Amino acid sequence: MSTHRLPTTDPERAERLRAALLAADFTADGLLDLLGAPAYAALGRSEIVPALRATRGDSALETLVRLFLLQRPVTYGRAGAALPIDDCLADGWLVRTDEGGEAASADGAGAGGDRDVVRASVDVRPYGGPDGEDWWIVSDLGCAVGGAGGIAVRPGAHSGSGTVDEGAGLSDTGQPRVGRAELVLGVGGASTTLAGITVREPVARTLDLGTGSGIQALHAAQHATSVTVTDRNPRALQFARLTLALSGAAVPEVREGSLFEPVRGETYDLIVSNPPFVISPGARFAYRDGGMGGDDLCRMLVEGAAEHLTNGGYCQLLANWQHVDGEDWRDRVAGWVPHGCDAWIVQREVQDVTQYAELWLRDGGDHQGDPEAYAERYDTWLDEFGARKTKAVGFGWITLRKSGADSPSVTVEEWPHPVEQPLGAWVRAHFDRQDFLRATDDAALLAARFRLAPEVVQEQVGLPGAEDPEHVVLRQNRGMRRATKVDTVGAGFAGACDGSLSAGRIVDAIAQLLGEDPVQLRDRTPESIRLLVEQGFLEPVGDVGGA
Repeated sequence: MSTHRLPTTDPERAERLRAALLAADFTADGLLDLLGAPAYAALGRSEIVPALRATRGDSALETLVRLFLLQRPVTYGRAGAALPIDDCLADGWLVRTDEGGEAASADGAGAGGDRDVVRASVDVRPYGGPDGEDWWIVSDLGCAVGGAGGIAVRPGAHSGSGTVDEGAGLSDTGQPRVGRAELVLGVGGASTTLAGITVREPVARTLDLGTGSGIQALHAAQHATSVTVTDRNPRALQFARLTLALSGAAVPEVREGSLFEPVRGETYDLIVSNPPFVISPGARFAYRDGGMGGDDLCRMLVEGAAEHLTNGGYCQLLANWQHVDGEDWRDRVAGWVPHGCDAWIVQREVQDVTQYAELWLRDGGDHQGDPEAYAERYDTWLDEFGARKTKAVGFGWITLRKSGADSPSVTVEEWPHPVEQPLGAWVRAHFDRQDFLRATDDAALLAARFRLAPEVVQEQVGLPGAEDPEHVVLRQNRGMRRATKVDTVGAGFAGACDGSLSAGRIVDAIAQLLGEDPVQLRDRTPESIRLLVEQGFLEPVGDVGGA
């Protein structure tokens, strides 16, 4: 099968290309300044008309936007003013095309002008790192945003007709095109979500399982001594090399294969994965369909993680899971957690099977094709769900930590509410709190000192003018942004936690103030304290003091 020739990653030439991109301000900030917020946001939705209108000039930045983001041809001379063009042609970042007439019109060249025209071979998208780094994500043309947003087909990108094409061959420009099943996507919402929840701390070895365009590996390269990337799609491995090379990151170790097969017998301090988690009847597209029945791919990934983690290591991934008739989804997913691992599983969204099928049929472009074929595929999805007694599909995050604990902590919750990214520090703190609670009995809990987390505020809820509130709510203004209702004792306890007094002494003071038996109050308060600590409203302080 004919495949698209991908650029090469010569280090010196990649450095010259990166220098040209920076000189033109082809960065996330530069794009925002050039396009303006509405056109910039539209580009993120794969809508290109506002960006086309904003790039009618001839600056180097406008040239790069039209080449790499809008997939428009430009003249050789215009490209050469912005890029080391001979390097780019030699390495395959640009290709010559015979669309001289179209390019001349697009670039404003008149008769007798520069008719030698070039196109980009890949999408190169500026991406801002967490500490202000200027990075670039390399993916297939028209595939910068995928998943729920679908893939926008650009002229000359896959099919010359602009329709969805799952096979390979030649486009109308004569260039080899890639079958849809082999396409490699850029950065979408799922990618940034995983990057945001990942625990960022110095580690020796990181594994990016199912690397795609390499965005997770790029983040990991900033805090890991070595990064290994795997993918069953060999094109994805090359794209990951391109992304890291163009962004100035260290070259990763590359392994081809599915799940943990390429790293059998090896262990890592951090494993991250945005796997092809879509629950679908078949494996049409490598970037999304796992090719296994139901949610088996996500289950196998979770179950197999423990033997590839070092002690204390994390595995963090995105996943879909089935809601099966007669079965609690929490029990289903918790049952995947391997022995010796703590887990935090968060369901962020649920769709019924019709919504889910329609979402991914649109992603596959089926709604743009033959109505009968669309209906047939839709029916196949529903048949698959019916055979598995699946009534809905959940989407969320799974974090494992290899603790080796005899009594592991497995937290499974539904949290569809807004959160504040990045959440990596909050994820790490969650597991630290589990360690504390597991090692602290009720007597030690009352002897400990706590501090109210700095992002917590108190809200009193009740009718206007009422003497007393109906109830009191503690709310986090950062991180998971949780809220919890507390009674008078809980509110008084939280308010008094400044790290100076033990929990037991605060409880005794509240008992005296309310006229309650201090012994009985001490007996019933630890459960409430544990909940406030577990959810991050209270933080343990220092060593255990006197009770």
